[in-house]
Amino acid sequence: MQRIKIAIQKSGRLNEESLSLLKKCGINIDNYKDQLKASSVNFPIDVFFLRNSDIPQYIIDGIVDVAIIGENLIIENDNKIDIIERLGFSKCKVSIAVPNKMEFNSIMDLNDLKIATSYPNTLNNFLNKESIKARTHVINGSVEIAPNIGLSDAICDIVSSGSTLYKNNLKEVYVIHYSEAVLAVSNTIDKKSNELLEKLLFRIKAVLKAKKSKYILLNAPNEKINTISKILPVLKSPTVLPLNQKGWSSLHSVIEEDTFWEVIDKIKEAGAEDILVCPIEKMVL
Repeated sequence: MQRIKIAIQKSGRLNEESLSLLKKCGINIDNYKDQLKASSVNFPIDVFFLRNSDIPQYIIDGIVDVAIIGENLIIENDNKIDIIERLGFSKCKVSIAVPNKMEFNSIMDLNDLKIATSYPNTLNNFLNKESIKARTHVINGSVEIAPNIGLSDAICDIVSSGSTLYKNNLKEVYVIHYSEAVLAVSNTIDKKSNELLEKLLFRIKAVLKAKKSKYILLNAPNEKINTISKILPVLKSPTVLPLNQKGWSSLHSVIEEDTFWEVIDKIKEAGAEDILVCPIEKMVL
């Protein structure tokens, strides 16, 4: 039986959120603890647990069909890997940071400095683009300690909360690019695996859409139904059910998280009452 191969980070936050996404897609992975490979019993997919830095090459070489990976690693590999879906979690930045005591007014202050990084391609592309003459010192892991022990004057690294920079007396001075988890696909994927990928992608989109939406129930006078319906554009039409009270109906629909409060204000002004809002587990459109 044809199976699709997917790579995810073997440990850490991205690992946990990737497995959570697969679970929400109805894909159960059993006995995966301390394993390099595990299979699902209810979807034709094999999961490879890899070091984060190894995943891009596995995709490029076609050893795996798809991967959940940080966009920052794709940029570091000169965008040779295709992104087919942005997943919205594990958000971070690739930034330049310098010691707190260093005066910094613009990126031109990076000239003649030594910058430690685990992302040499990203850093060098940035330096070349901005015509900055700086030296790159490549370090694998614990980049933020480099200025404190005299290995570098500044660093280029991933920044999430900023707590690691704070602990090492560093300050973020420039964001090179933003990153999040993405679903990446190999250029060597065959037709049958691609068909399975489409099924997987369908499930992922249903989960992501639900995460960004809320289910809303409200009561309204019948003469206000058309006005309120125009404010709730996510679905083709809200479901309208008559209430026991004459001249009133209950409307059921979906609103987007990003515009939640704006929509609530508008439907209240239009005559909506008794508004209830609930989370959505899946959303298939």
